[in-house]
Amino acid sequence: MVALSACSGDPEAAPNATPEAAAAKPAAASTQRGEGAAYEVLGSQVWDVPDPVSGRGYQVFVALPAGYADNADKRYPVLYVTDADYAFPLVWQMARRLNVEGRKINDFILVGLSYAKGEGGMQSRRRDYTPTANGPSGSPADAVHGGAGAYITYLQTQALPFVAKRYRTDENRRMFLGHSYGALLGTQVLLERPQLFNGYILGSPSYWFDKHEMERRLAQAGKAPELPVRAYMYVGEYESVQHGGDADMVVDAQRMIGLLGARGGKALELKLDVLNDEDHLSVAPRGFMHGLKYLLAAPQG
Repeated sequence: MVALSACSGDPEAAPNATPEAAAAKPAAASTQRGEGAAYEVLGSQVWDVPDPVSGRGYQVFVALPAGYADNADKRYPVLYVTDADYAFPLVWQMARRLNVEGRKINDFILVGLSYAKGEGGMQSRRRDYTPTANGPSGSPADAVHGGAGAYITYLQTQALPFVAKRYRTDENRRMFLGHSYGALLGTQVLLERPQLFNGYILGSPSYWFDKHEMERRLAQAGKAPELPVRAYMYVGEYESVQHGGDADMVVDAQRMIGLLGARGGKALELKLDVLNDEDHLSVAPRGFMHGLKYLLAAPQG
């Protein structure tokens, strides 16, 4: 079990538990509790941000960069990650490690987007990350798909404003990371709510979903607005039919990059990496690392 620590509970509660106060306690961030307690992502903050429309309880996990409390006038890029149970601690530690021997990436605020309280990860992500109710044939009989539109509205009206109000985010550098269904969700955001993020890490996107529904949506979306957007996409070399996959996700990613590029105009910057010797499950850590360096590269020299 991995626990997140620092601040948790009602966003209106604990008025003295400010981000600055939580970030200003380096001594506490060096020691685990011991005696059989859960391992904690020390220094993280957890806030309840429920969805008033669906009634579901969601949380955001937040990690602040070193020096946040000492730079009261500084605003930071913010990266939102889906599948936060897995991706949040991984991305946080990667970001720290990248800068061990000199600054490779800029400091940023990391925000993990939780699954709905009381639900398993697959239950939440099937519903919240997919565009239509037409899930794959192998899904459980009680599986629900097609809630991405409602979930994106929740992000737009609840989660993003909550973070922007509580933390010193640079709202002109708001970014999104998702893998598999999470990247499918990110692509839907890019097409249908392009104002929400201007940077994307889209990993092994499930573009096969509902007979390539996202390609149909792209065709219906018309010309992209002239908003500056950078998107990094990755997929594993072995995510293809020739390597035993049910869908050719390499070809799907290549085709989507071409379609997005043809639609996107001069303001859209795209990059696709097919990462060798990786499959759908192994590729994410490597793709995350490449994506961080692509979106947040620090000036060198």
